[in-house]
Amino acid sequence: MLACRKKVLSNGLRLVAVEMPHLHSAEMAVYLKVGGRNDPPAKAGISHFLEHMLFRGTSEFATNLELEVAFEAIGGSVNAATDEETTCYFSRIHPSRIPRGIELFSSMLLRPALTGIEIEKKIITEEALEDINERGEETNPHNLSSRLLWPGHSLGMPTIGYLDTIQDIRESDLREHLARHYVPQNGLIVVAGQVEPESFFDACQKSFGDWKGPAPEVSVAASEAQDAPRSLFVKDSDSQVNLHIAFRGFARPDKRMMPLRLIRRILCGGGCSRLHLALREKLGIVYSVDASISAYHETGAFSIELATAPENLPVAVAEVLRQVRALSVEEVGEEELQRVREGYFYDLEYSRDSTYEMQVRYGWGELMEMVRSLEEDHAEVEGIGAGQIKATARELFEPARLNLVAVGPQKAPARREVEKLLAEYQRQWA
Repeated sequence: MLACRKKVLSNGLRLVAVEMPHLHSAEMAVYLKVGGRNDPPAKAGISHFLEHMLFRGTSEFATNLELEVAFEAIGGSVNAATDEETTCYFSRIHPSRIPRGIELFSSMLLRPALTGIEIEKKIITEEALEDINERGEETNPHNLSSRLLWPGHSLGMPTIGYLDTIQDIRESDLREHLARHYVPQNGLIVVAGQVEPESFFDACQKSFGDWKGPAPEVSVAASEAQDAPRSLFVKDSDSQVNLHIAFRGFARPDKRMMPLRLIRRILCGGGCSRLHLALREKLGIVYSVDASISAYHETGAFSIELATAPENLPVAVAEVLRQVRALSVEEVGEEELQRVREGYFYDLEYSRDSTYEMQVRYGWGELMEMVRSLEEDHAEVEGIGAGQIKATARELFEPARLNLVAVGPQKAPARREVEKLLAEYQRQWA
């Protein structure tokens, strides 16, 4: 039986223990509420850079190899990720070694050596170069869409940073960023799996109880000023065009988020989804099509992504726009909606067996102050009807929310045709 216990240390550090006693493993994660949106423009990428640096050694472990060996000794393999709003360090750990895992994470976060900066710059530069073409232009569709959605704001910057900002980062910058954002009130430690909560809480108190730091900073809100579709075309020497159609979405607490999840499944939720059937099975112009939801404190995005041959670009854009418009003017049939609901319910049940999904649900959810139980999600989806789906789609897919990015070997006639399609989409909506 799944159970969740919480505790807050006197320094403000939040602790979450998700008991899954039938399992034989545990997943531990340390979350920090800091990401790309907290990077100053001149230091774009510093949150991601700092995440890398915490693996390069600590006061107790002189090198990254020593740190890796220490995690392997407790059944783990430590990893990390930085996104727009959070940084997360995580590892699977044997249940009997949870206290040792907490000690290792405290060594990383509280006593990093921050040595080997020049080597790490080379590594991160290689990572950044994967998204840059031979002319030095950005080619990552997600990064380009973010630039269109939130121009001039840190949410519009690539989380990895730029080549020049990566090179400009110094040890003093990293230590300042660490002191400013790696503070207990900004953090949360979660473990999901076979865990004894009180033992976990005691171990966290021992390793993190003396952690101190200033109050977390408040992020600058992003502007949502946009009154017409935007488009960006980047030439790249590839065999296909990568198409990214992003609609400005909703903030995390928004009540339209759950209907939005169902809309994603209706459009791109598998072999029976509308865009899969239209673009792959009917037109044969894509291998796959996917959709994703980004939800931040005050804004968000709903993105549709695919790759197709250059000559198929206008056809693909036209079909995507046709399908999203249809959702905004016609109610989904009850049979289709129930099939989508059932798929969501099955995924909820499957997540009960995943320590990773449970630590995200109850750990990340607690960090962002939006914890929801599986039962709450189930009940809300059960109550969503076709009218609510249509109303949400009508707001989401407005032309003034549309941002299109195409990266690849497209030609001028195709670009002009796509721009005409966007203009027609706006006229139809009016």
